[in-house]
Order: sequence, then C-alpha cells, then structure tokens
Amino acid sequence: MEVVDDKSSRTCCVDYDGRAKEVEEFSKTKAGVKGLVDSGVEKIPRFFIVPPEILNNAPTKSSDDHTSLQVPVIDLGGVVGILDDDGGRRRAEIVNQIRVAAETWGFFQMVNHGVPKKVMEDLMTSTRKFHEQDREEKMKWYSQDVSKPIRFYSYGFLHTSAPANWRDSLACNFQDSDLQLQLLPQVCKEEMIEYIKCVERVKEKLSELVSEALGLRSEYLRELECMKSRYLLSHYYPVCPEPELTLGVTNHSDPYFLTILLQDNVGGLQVLHHNRWVDVPYLDGALVANIGDLTQIITNGRFKSVEHRVLAARGGGRGGAGPRISAACFFYPSSAMKPYGPIKELLSETNPPLYREVHYKEYTTLYVSKGLDGSSAIPYFHL
Repeated sequence: MEVVDDKSSRTCCVDYDGRAKEVEEFSKTKAGVKGLVDSGVEKIPRFFIVPPEILNNAPTKSSDDHTSLQVPVIDLGGVVGILDDDGGRRRAEIVNQIRVAAETWGFFQMVNHGVPKKVMEDLMTSTRKFHEQDREEKMKWYSQDVSKPIRFYSYGFLHTSAPANWRDSLACNFQDSDLQLQLLPQVCKEEMIEYIKCVERVKEKLSELVSEALGLRSEYLRELECMKSRYLLSHYYPVCPEPELTLGVTNHSDPYFLTILLQDNVGGLQVLHHNRWVDVPYLDGALVANIGDLTQIITNGRFKSVEHRVLAARGGGRGGAGPRISAACFFYPSSAMKPYGPIKELLSETNPPLYREVHYKEYTTLYVSKGLDGSSAIPYFHL
C-alpha cells in the first residue's frame, strides 16, 4: 500500500484520488490495523487521517474547571429488589443519581454492579488472545459483511468517505436469542459466554432503574422490549505511530438504547460535556454505561445520547503498556418491526413530541450509510 510522506498532503482523508484503491488493498489483507503495525509501518495510510474539523471540534484541555469535571460514579450495591433494607431510600437515591447522570452527562460509571472481577479480567485476557493470535487463524473470521453474526474486521464504514479508525474489532451479535455458542472463536468462547450472562443481569437491573428514573413503572422498559437483543464488540487498539493524526474511534453517539462498556487501564475514552472532551478514566472493577440514540428519542430528549470518542493509543499507553482493549455490549430491540417514538406518558401540552417514530432497522440503516463522520443521526428524525 502506498503511503504519502509529504506532511502537507496528509491532512485529510476524504475523497482524495486513490482512496478507494488503498481501502480495498487494506481490506484484502484481512490483517486489520494490527497487521499494519506488525509490518512496521511508520506513516499511517491516508484514509486513517482525521480531518482537523473533526479531530479538533472541541478542546481537550482548556480551563481549570475542565480538570474538575468527572463522569458520575454510581454505586449499585444493595439494589436487588424493589425495596431494600432501609425501606427503599437507598434505591431512590440510586434512581435519582441515574436520572441526573442521564439528563446531564449521558454517561456514568457503575461499581458494585454484580459482575465478578474475574469474569471481567478473563474477557479482557481472551480478547487480547484473539487479536494477538497468529494472523492466519484470525483471518478466518475476517468479514465486512454486517449480516454475519460473528466476524473480525477493522472498520465497518470503509464504504463511506469517513475516516477509518485505528482499531480492530471482534463482533458477536446475539440478536433475539442466544447465539449458536459453538460458533464462537475457541480462544475466547467460554469467557464471552460467562460475561454475557453476567452483563445481561446488569442490563435487567438498569432497565428497572432507568424506568423509575423516568417516573415510570420499573417494568416499563422491559415490557417495551427495547433492549432484548445483545451485540458484543471486543476492541483492540494497537499503538499508533502517528496518534496525533487519527483516532481510535471518531466522535459518535451509539445507535442503540443502552451500552455497557468494559475498558482496561490504558485510557483514551472521552465524552463530550459542555463542549469539552472529558476523560472517562479506568476505575478498578467498574463498568461504564451510556445512553443510546434511541433512548434519547423515546424519552423525548430528556435522557441524552452524547458524543464520545477514543484517542489513538500512544507508545507506552496512557495508564499502562498499550495496546488498549475494551468490550462494548450494546442492547437494542428485537428484530420484530416495531416502531419506537417518544413515550406517551412523558408527553404533555408543554412537552410535545420532538421526534417521529422510527424502526430500529431504519435508524441503523441511516447510521451505517453515513458512517462515523462526526455528526449525529438523531436530527434526521426530528419532527
């Protein structure tokens, strides 16, 4: 693959001559970004370069109050049933914390969530093993076909002019029911199965708490079946030779209802809050939760789906030796063609609907077609 050395000619990846050919050649290697790193590349291919208007669309360090900003941390300990030992006060406190976080940040970290630390550590270890196994074995899983329930790929939007991201991913779509577990890669199969079982229980707990945070019955979102399916993405972010020119993930919001993320201690995840990029630091034993686009739609804008991104991993890592590893579990509706719009119980004369009803497939089709271009898909569904 030809790499241009002239710094001035490597400032943007959008619609330059030869881009399609370079992208095709990269995809044909089936080796992903790690393959580029293993080959000893010192200059990243041009289609990975993020335009300055996206890379610098908000300051990363700007003022003293930036350093004091912290994504909320919520202790879920003691929330098992509808009431706890203190007559429900503890649960009410947690529900209020979730409400405030969902309205103001769209993100929060969770501790005492019930997933054993060993289960989380095992998933991280097995994810590393998958991505660092022999290239020939990993290539067997490579595909750009989004309909495949299990696939290894580097970037899912190579068909667009959006910049590619400096990461590799293993996607396992559990859809409405359990994936055919025997089809999972052997190197991480048992660890994935155990983690999915545990994170599903966290999702059920959060579904109740988020429902209550909206002033609804705790069973409301479960009965809505908006988080019935699961999609696990295990990411590997190799150390980048030119981290100042690209991103591990371009700024975006998630086209789902809820995301639960497990991340290692390398760091790099940032959330956009009041026009500042705020780090979401590693917290031992914690899981990160964030509100998805479709939850913003059904709550009529009350709960926010906010932009977030991942910085490209630098040599030596930010909190430990790179590369960065994470696992994101997305929750989305059943494949049944059911439209979702603002919840009627939340609407009033003073709070009319802001969005039209949309099918999950319609939303994701638009999301995929535009790629991670630094813009949200939500405005397309405003009334």
